[in-house]
Amino acid sequence: MPTVEVSDLKDGDFLLDVREDDEWQAGHAEGALHIPISDFVARYGELTEAAPQDGRVNVICRSGGRSAQVAMYLVQQGIDAVNVDGGMQVWAATGRPVVTDEGQPGFVL
Repeated sequence: MPTVEVSDLKDGDFLLDVREDDEWQAGHAEGALHIPISDFVARYGELTEAAPQDGRVNVICRSGGRSAQVAMYLVQQGIDAVNVDGGMQVWAATGRPVVTDEGQPGFVL
C-alpha cells in the first residue's frame, strides 16, 4: 500500500477525508474533500470530478485504517492514490490546522 507521511504533504495537495460525518464536523483539514467511507462507492463520482486529473489523491482518516482501504480501491481503479500514514491523529499532533466547517479551531474525534 503506497503511503505518504503527513510531513511530506504540501499546502494545496489534494486530500480526501473518508471519516464519518461526526468526525468531520469535529474537525478536519481545511480544503479537504469529505466523502465518508460508508458513502464512498455511491459518491465515487464526486471524487473523480474534484480530484486533479494528473495529481495524486492523498486519502486520510483518523488513524490510517479506513483510508488504506479506500486508497487501495482507488489504486485498483487506476487512480494515483496514497494513504496518509497515521491519519488525522498525526496531522493534528504535528501542528497542522484542524478546523470546523465554520473555520473555527476543531479537534480530531
